[in-house]
Amino acid sequence: MAVSYCSSTIDFDSIPLTALNFTVRKKLALYLNPKHVSAADWTALAEAMGFEYLEIKNYEQYQNPTKMILENWQGTSTQATVGKLLEMLTAVERVDVISDLQGPIEEDCKKYLKKQLQEQPVQVPEVDSCVPKTLEMNGITIDDDPSGHMPELFDAFICYCHRDIDFVHEMIRQLEQTECKLKLCVFDRDVLPGTCVWSITSELIEKRCKRMVVIISDDYLDSDACDFQTKFALSLCPGARSKRLIPVKYKPMKKKFPSILRFLTLCDYTNPCTTSWFWGRLAKALSLP
Repeated sequence: MAVSYCSSTIDFDSIPLTALNFTVRKKLALYLNPKHVSAADWTALAEAMGFEYLEIKNYEQYQNPTKMILENWQGTSTQATVGKLLEMLTAVERVDVISDLQGPIEEDCKKYLKKQLQEQPVQVPEVDSCVPKTLEMNGITIDDDPSGHMPELFDAFICYCHRDIDFVHEMIRQLEQTECKLKLCVFDRDVLPGTCVWSITSELIEKRCKRMVVIISDDYLDSDACDFQTKFALSLCPGARSKRLIPVKYKPMKKKFPSILRFLTLCDYTNPCTTSWFWGRLAKALSLP
């Protein structure tokens, strides 16, 4: 929408929520964190974003719940734009927030648009970007049909950090080389080299794999590739209603478990009380339609 909240003609629906900087987010929190009798607070905004009751209750433990819902919403929803946020604030009758912040919001959006324009590469028509054309999505895996008539399909895409490769091999032994006979997509084993890694990953997660297993570890938290894969998969199933993403923890962690995944049922290999059930539970979850 070419927004009517401000006098500007900026199309806020085309600008991702990440454009909003720290100052705007801090002021939003000052408005929405306190509980009000006569005005909607952060819980109303969280409900408008699509978070469920138990998720919202869990956010209550945080000192700044507004900050948390903004970050998790922008990481899991394809609708996380500045325009959508303004629309939801209007829906929960917090136009006062928009009126106070319209100047800073507009300024952040202008900075974002200016940066995008500066970073846009100058290319002659013959020079292609790294985003493959449809035909280039043919023949991207070892057993793929180069003609594209029968693309290779998988039960699950495995999201992992390279330091966790030993557990990936164990997963292959337990899920592929047993009576489970599942088919896993392991990037370093199954994907052919030569095409843009982000485009191939998106194609595999969205169109070739029924589910995605995320191997959580301290190293996972430092991986940009794992971060992209996880957020992309979550954007395909907001609220985890399709059970598309399955987090797996296979060793103790020193760092905090990622908040973006805390609302998904964990398959925990570190719990000695449930280790004997681990592979059966995971195989069953991956074999569902």
